[in-house]
Amino acid sequence: MSLNIYTVAFFGHRHLPNAFLIEEKLTSKLKSLIMNKEYVEFLVGTDGEFDQMVSSAIRTAIKTYACGNAAHILVLPYERADYRDNRDSFEAYYDEVQICYESSQTHPKAAIFERNKQMIDRSDLVICAVDHNSGGAYKAVEYAKQRGKRIINLFEVNE
Repeated sequence: MSLNIYTVAFFGHRHLPNAFLIEEKLTSKLKSLIMNKEYVEFLVGTDGEFDQMVSSAIRTAIKTYACGNAAHILVLPYERADYRDNRDSFEAYYDEVQICYESSQTHPKAAIFERNKQMIDRSDLVICAVDHNSGGAYKAVEYAKQRGKRIINLFEVNE
């Protein structure tokens, strides 16, 4: 019998207006996913305010609601110096650290978008906080739409 894994990727602007409201909506979604899915993989980056908020909220949600049915996974576009120099800290904070092979083989300026595409391709759901039509998070969400992924934009959630 195989485990039914539900994978979620997160994308948002580096700087967020209404961060407390976004975090509240995010926490509600995380709780629902953990409580209603057999196993959830949460795929995150480390590229801005939204990513930091997401990682903190995931850690809290896993401690509060999960019973071994969720994983907090950092997906890096390539092996960064901060990871290489602080591997133990990263591996203590995240359940798993992955380096995306495809993005590690591209030019550094293209690596983050390539990593984002790989995260989207393996995801069942994309949760985002995108309120303007420019930047890397916007490009990631547009790619997710092209791929037919289910998308929840926390700026559009009314709770």
